Amino acid sequence: MKRIFLLSLACLLVFAGCGIVPPSNSEGEVDVESNPQPADLPPENPPADSSPQPQAEPEPEPEPEIEPESKPAQAPVTTPPASSQPEPSSAPPVSSQPESSSTPPASSSQAPASQWVAPVTGEVRAVWMSYLEFLTLAQNKSESQFTYNIATAFNNVADAGFNSVWVHVRPFGDALYPSKFFPFSYVLTGEEGGDPGYDPLAIMVREAHLRGLSIEAWINPYRVRAGASDRPMCSDNPARTYLNNGSDAVIQYDNIISYNPASQTARDLIVSGVVEIIENYDIDGIHFDDYFYPTTDPAFDSVYYNAYRAAGGNLSLENWRRDNVNKLIAQVYRAVKNTHSRVLFGISPQANRSNNYHIQFADVDTWLANPGYIDYICPQVYFGFNNETLPFASTVREWASLIQNGHTQLYVGIAAYKVGSEDAFAGSGSREWITSERLLARMVDESRSCYAYGGFSMYRYDFLFSPASGVRGQMTAEMDALQELLKD
Repeated sequence: MKRIFLLSLACLLVFAGCGIVPPSNSEGEVDVESNPQPADLPPENPPADSSPQPQAEPEPEPEPEIEPESKPAQAPVTTPPASSQPEPSSAPPVSSQPESSSTPPASSSQAPASQWVAPVTGEVRAVWMSYLEFLTLAQNKSESQFTYNIATAFNNVADAGFNSVWVHVRPFGDALYPSKFFPFSYVLTGEEGGDPGYDPLAIMVREAHLRGLSIEAWINPYRVRAGASDRPMCSDNPARTYLNNGSDAVIQYDNIISYNPASQTARDLIVSGVVEIIENYDIDGIHFDDYFYPTTDPAFDSVYYNAYRAAGGNLSLENWRRDNVNKLIAQVYRAVKNTHSRVLFGISPQANRSNNYHIQFADVDTWLANPGYIDYICPQVYFGFNNETLPFASTVREWASLIQNGHTQLYVGIAAYKVGSEDAFAGSGSREWITSERLLARMVDESRSCYAYGGFSMYRYDFLFSPASGVRGQMTAEMDALQELLKD
């Protein structure tokens, strides 16, 4: 209590000394999340909830002014045959590690070393914070406003019993921090490349560690533009440069702009960006989500696959794509450990293994059976206990059984965004998220009994702490039950 009082007093003195009054609503509370997330806003980790149906799940309508999400139709649930999986490849060495930044983040934005908090031990209790949150927390905010907003958000996370935040710092081939490799994200100023005048990631690292929270940098490695986005790329976006130069590093196909998983140049750029984060910030982990190949269409990368075959390659298109992703994952893992061995590298794929294998070309079985890929796996088990196709309990146990390398931990991604909503693809369990109680707590409790269990993550901040008015009462009850469980 004394520590909380002193921190609160310090924050008040800072704002008083600067003559800054944090924005507030009519109730006098900080206006961090005054606009609840619309119920129809597409989640950044789109629901892997996609229990197979005769017809593909329709895409959600994008919210105006928000980058639309693009996700392939869901494939039938089938366990990938072990015999069809390629052997894990030996990824080439990191060939373009960046030099240490000669200009580290300004000291005024970094916590002194004495304030650094050791990474979380024991159960990881994480919350995803998507770029969608930062449209409210960060866009066109001054440094003091953003600091206040993120401090308030992290207070909410810590006070609720969580101990880790996974913050979205590279959503669209851009960055929520000053980078030698990627432009500032439009999320910060409304325009890609626009300098907010401060370093949001440095502030987030400092504020998280001051509250005893670990913090991981969440990255989408390949995605530059998705869906029907017509948002222009700024002049110093490397993807634009590669496209103009005819490089193999970037593919533009229909409405998609993506770094090419088959390109070593693209892999080196992605890895250089990861190393830059670890070198410049006291980050606790690097986190990838479920976005890998943006389409199953053979035409997307046919030029590069045909060149591979002409050079003597004999993998099928599907296994070649999986091998390309495996190369990136192994290269990132080596770079992370060579830069700072304490930093974790983890991935949150869809819980539907068939989607990963056949649509994303993410060979998770290989990552979990062999060393040298990931420290943790966090499948997005966005299903209820009564889901007819992928019920929560058995799905979590199936994922636990895949871990064969004696190293990787299992974290479980939980769909807080579904609380109070109908799950149209759950069959007879479609109303479970409306009628059941203590779902989030029960899911955590169920997961704890699994082999290699290391923690959980809730998707996502807004749905936990700023729910839509129609589900606010139910979310409050869910959070109360979860906090009671986390006291044990």
